[in-house]
Amino acid sequence: MAGQVATGSRSGLRSALPLLLPAYLWLTVAIFLPLSAMVFFSFMTELPLAGKVWAFTLDNYATFFSERLYLTLLLASLRLGLEVTLWCVVIGYPAAYVLAKVLKGRSREAIFLLVILPFWSNGLVRIFSWAMVLREGGILDTALNAVLPFKINIDLMYSYPAVIIGLVHSYVPYMVLTCYLTLQAIDDSLIEAGRSLGASRLQMLKRVIIPLSMPGLVAGAALIFVPVVGSFMEPRILGGRTGTFYGTVIEDQFVAVFNWPLGAALSFILLAVVLVILALASPVLKRAA
Repeated sequence: MAGQVATGSRSGLRSALPLLLPAYLWLTVAIFLPLSAMVFFSFMTELPLAGKVWAFTLDNYATFFSERLYLTLLLASLRLGLEVTLWCVVIGYPAAYVLAKVLKGRSREAIFLLVILPFWSNGLVRIFSWAMVLREGGILDTALNAVLPFKINIDLMYSYPAVIIGLVHSYVPYMVLTCYLTLQAIDDSLIEAGRSLGASRLQMLKRVIIPLSMPGLVAGAALIFVPVVGSFMEPRILGGRTGTFYGTVIEDQFVAVFNWPLGAALSFILLAVVLVILALASPVLKRAA
């Protein structure tokens, strides 16, 4: 019996191999090869271009520990990731609940379309759109002064709140989509049973809805936190001088300074820190999910 199972699994793998091969080939070419090249660059003194002399070194990694600026920026980026994730939960979870349990028919389709609409536009377009809204004399400033009987000046450009707003707008759809899938899978009879037993709305939310939808919250938080920690477009454009974070420094090493070895080393330090955080949080996340 065991031999038949093994033979069947091998034959199933052979039949599935042609379907799996394109995906694994794409992962190899688009992800693993570039990452391997960046690992190689991170241990070099110079890029091997135009006949430059290079050697292997650990100085790029030592620079992170010798200069306190990089650690400060990394902590600021981790804080930014946590704050953006929290705001996405606060905004996205109620929206996902309304989509899954309140709205029906075409109204649900219309709101769902608005939720995924940011995915249809370019990231730079979204960011510059917020610049038009948040600057002094922009859309928000003009609209409020047209309504209020007194004069106010709204200028959030080049500030930390502007960075938060831009990032939340970019990533809150991930939270809505992941929570929507788990909330929709909750059987309505469970909610009705709890209410028939006298549970209040708050008790139903704390004891039934949130625990059952926790996998969606966890998945959405991971999808948001990881890219936000290394983000650079929103901090660069909306934050100005106050938008200097770890991701913007990495971008500078590749684009402005052209110090690819240091940029690669800083990138892999960020990757290691994020993996350590996820590994430490995994027991809690598994119990929550």
